[in-house]
Amino acid sequence: MTITVPVDGPHPYEVTIGEGLSPAIAERAAAVSGARKAAIVFQEPLRGVVDDIAAAVREQGLEVIECPVPDAEEGKTLEVAGALWDRLGEAECGRRDVVIGVGGGAATDLAGFVAACWMRGITVIQVPTTLLAMVDAAVGGKTGVNTAAGKNLVGAFHEPDAVFIDTDRLGTLPRGEIVAGSAEIIKTGMIADPVILERYEQDPAACLRLDGHLPELIARSVAVKAKVVAEDLQEAGLREILNYGHTFGHAVELRERFQWRHGQAVAVGMMFAAYLAEELGLIDGALVERQRRILDSVGLPTTYEGGHFEELRAGMQRDKKNRRGHLRFVLLDGEVARMTRAEQPAEEALRAAYERLSGEATTTPAR
Repeated sequence: MTITVPVDGPHPYEVTIGEGLSPAIAERAAAVSGARKAAIVFQEPLRGVVDDIAAAVREQGLEVIECPVPDAEEGKTLEVAGALWDRLGEAECGRRDVVIGVGGGAATDLAGFVAACWMRGITVIQVPTTLLAMVDAAVGGKTGVNTAAGKNLVGAFHEPDAVFIDTDRLGTLPRGEIVAGSAEIIKTGMIADPVILERYEQDPAACLRLDGHLPELIARSVAVKAKVVAEDLQEAGLREILNYGHTFGHAVELRERFQWRHGQAVAVGMMFAAYLAEELGLIDGALVERQRRILDSVGLPTTYEGGHFEELRAGMQRDKKNRRGHLRFVLLDGEVARMTRAEQPAEEALRAAYERLSGEATTTPAR
């Protein structure tokens, strides 16, 4: 069964969720006004997937330019982006041509950024192949690359023309990728859709299977993001809630030199945010424990080693949500699906949250 989730906003598009979507991807590429060429940006391990898409695109009469990039975060650099722009130039890709991003979140972020900058913006179609990319990176129009200063600090808002989530791809992923991607699904449950949390509490194993709850969870998570993005494309306010767990999570990724899966870092970041919210008196320990149990039930990390507060504090200081040099956190406010923002929380609260995350705390917050 194919599910279509509309994403409204300045440039409406659709997210198509189903099986065997290569022909639909090709038809959409051919429908781009005046397109003669399709540049497919992909990670080399996905060569077989790309061959299938490329064949379908050629059947639609478009010339295919294959653009392989390094896997994972190694491909998400200005150097790789520059090489892709050179490739587009050599192939004489014009303003009416199309970029197709195939792969995990790093590949779709990179493809979107390259498309956003080439000739000041050409069409991009996103084809995420990991669970994380399906429910997060490929939807919403955020694009970017990493630099030594931090993750995603160089980028642009560039909405896709369409997103195709082919669930056939999930059957080939290792369990670790499904587990990591689940962090972003659980995040959308915490910020907006309590039914998602109920599914994990009822049967966490089924939430990791295509013949279980996973297809429904993907659709629910995409629907949450679509609704938020439609109301706030450029993160002026509401969209910040999608960053729940990301301020500390990005600092972890930076400290780990991007060797952690993004979902693992977000899970740890969500726990830091929950402990911080409890320290600030926004939520009680029962909600903190509920989140911990859900994350733990599918094998996501809920602790992080101690002794690195200053380094992680410096990493959080680089977060894009900060204003006037002040740290800003998206936090739960009393209950699931109700969020608030905390600006420049007390240093002792930050330290206490980290100590609890690392298991070093000797006391619980005063109530």
